[in-house]
Amino acid sequence: MTGQERAVPEKVLVIGCGMIAREVLAVREKLGLDHLELTCLPAEYHYRPDRIPPALDAAIIKAKQEGYRHIFVGYADCGTGGKLDSVCERHGVERIAGPHCFAFYQGLEAFAAREEEDMMSFYMTDFLCRHFEAFFLKPLALDRHPELIQDFFGNYEKLVYLAQTDDPKLDRVAEDAARLLGLAYERRPTGYGDLTSALNRAAAQATGRQAAVTK
Repeated sequence: MTGQERAVPEKVLVIGCGMIAREVLAVREKLGLDHLELTCLPAEYHYRPDRIPPALDAAIIKAKQEGYRHIFVGYADCGTGGKLDSVCERHGVERIAGPHCFAFYQGLEAFAAREEEDMMSFYMTDFLCRHFEAFFLKPLALDRHPELIQDFFGNYEKLVYLAQTDDPKLDRVAEDAARLLGLAYERRPTGYGDLTSALNRAAAQATGRQAAVTK
């Protein structure tokens, strides 16, 4: 190898939730992790966690058949009750630490510190703001039957928008959603939280070193 040549790292495949696809790609660009590739399971599995483990199992098998040696799971436990961990252990792969994306976006320590305070909070993210109509209004028929709002959201007290980016349009969606649902509102800027360090460690599987992370 000459002085001008550089070793090309092997690809690292992230198999992630469609709800965090944009954020994974943003972190990849921010850290210059060009060898990190992404494939996603459907975002709606967020609300059908029973579908995640078998779908992930199939996706990992397929990835290994395609020749990927380094695979990282872009999910937290996400309501699977440990079944996701069983899949990861069986295949010898790791996932993002934590119970769900609302936790790792805030950072697990920050989430734990506010968990009791947030017990009655309804979380939204950039993705859920972008898809509020498709994920809430339409499937729950809230646009046609606003009287159902109390049935679905009556146990919540506050809407907490975990903002990954600064986007006035998304701020307005979150504020409007809080008004529609009759909830108090809090905007909590989180950035990408622990997702950044998790992807950095995953990418290091193929390079043996981690990129410098700046906040």
